[in-house]
Amino acid sequence: MNVLICGVGGQGVILFSDLLSSAALSVGLDVKKSEVHGMAQRGGSVNTHVRFGPKVHSPLIEVGTADLVVAFEMLEAVRYVHFLSETGRLLYDTYRLDPLPVKLGMVERPDDDELESRIRARAAEALEVNAFGKAVELGNQRVQNVVMLGAVSRHLELPKRAYLQAIRNNVKKKYVDLNLMAFEAGAELAG
Repeated sequence: MNVLICGVGGQGVILFSDLLSSAALSVGLDVKKSEVHGMAQRGGSVNTHVRFGPKVHSPLIEVGTADLVVAFEMLEAVRYVHFLSETGRLLYDTYRLDPLPVKLGMVERPDDDELESRIRARAAEALEVNAFGKAVELGNQRVQNVVMLGAVSRHLELPKRAYLQAIRNNVKKKYVDLNLMAFEAGAELAG
């Protein structure tokens, strides 16, 4: 299974990939992961490649071979949708987080309709997940990543218990309950 996760620095892309990797490892799969931080600390693009199966030799996903692309922001979905295989699936948050040049008025961001049409032109299956909105409803926008993980769990063949244990093992104790709620909310969004 080839899963590419993308977002913007501060959205929890790395934690998401750690949780997914941990869940896959816990059921005996071989897992390889690669991270590209870029200008993450300055709100730049962040992506991780997570590959798992009986035996995995390389952590990198080649263009056109991803089974799943998970995007925490719409512009990032457009930026990475070309990694999908012909039968791959895109799960993306319609949340809009403008990059610095757009915020400074140096460039115009395409409108949401244009972004949607670019996504639909490339992705055989594209599913919107309002993870950021659900995280805000839960009282903490920082759990957007775990809401997305819950949604993704409906599209991968890993047992629910593996994700829940990964959350318990990788999230600070004081945030475990909130993240478990976020996971359940995401699973409901994708159900």
